[in-house]
Amino acid sequence: MSLINTQIKPFSSTAFHNGAFVPVSDADLQGKWSVVFFYPADFTFVCPTELGDLADHYADFQRLGVEIYSVSTDTHFTHKAWHDASDTIAKIQYPMIGDPSGVVTNNFGVMREGQGLADRGTFVIDPQGVIQVMEVSCEGVGRNAAELLRKVKAAQYIAAHPGEVCPAKWEEGDDTLAPSLDLVGKL
Repeated sequence: MSLINTQIKPFSSTAFHNGAFVPVSDADLQGKWSVVFFYPADFTFVCPTELGDLADHYADFQRLGVEIYSVSTDTHFTHKAWHDASDTIAKIQYPMIGDPSGVVTNNFGVMREGQGLADRGTFVIDPQGVIQVMEVSCEGVGRNAAELLRKVKAAQYIAAHPGEVCPAKWEEGDDTLAPSLDLVGKL
C-alpha cells in the first residue's frame, strides 16, 4: 500500500545525535522537510555505505532545509557503539533513531514480517508531515544520496510551483512541464 500523500503517524523514540541521546518524535518533523531513511541493522555491510553516503551529502541536504533521520530497529545504545567503532559511521551528524519496539518502522510499513528488521525504505516528508516521496528496495541494493537529493529538490520545486511537474532526470534549473490538454500525446 502506498503512503504517498498520507500524514505520518505519531511516534516517539530516542536517537543518538551529536554525542548525546535525544528524544525524537513526529513533532520534530513538522515545519521542515525531512528524510526518514530506514535500514536493516547496525554493524552490517550495505548499511554503512548508505549512511556514509548520506553523511557525505548532509551539508547539501541542510542547505535545502532538510533534516535526515536514519532509523533501524537497533537501540540508540547500539547506534552509539557503532558510531564509536566505525570511521564511516563516525562522520554522521544527523540523528540516528533507535526503534527496538518497531513502532516507527511499522508506521512507515517497512518492517519485515517475523524478522524484526526494517527494509531499505526512504521517505521524503514535507513541512506539513505529508509523505511526498517513498522508495523501498531489497536488502542487497544500496541507495544513492545524490539521487535522493535530486528527488528532494524536485519535491520542493513542485511544492513551490503548483501546476508544474518535473520530468525524468530533472535537475535543478532544468525545464519543467505544465500538464495541459496541449501536451497530451506531444511528449
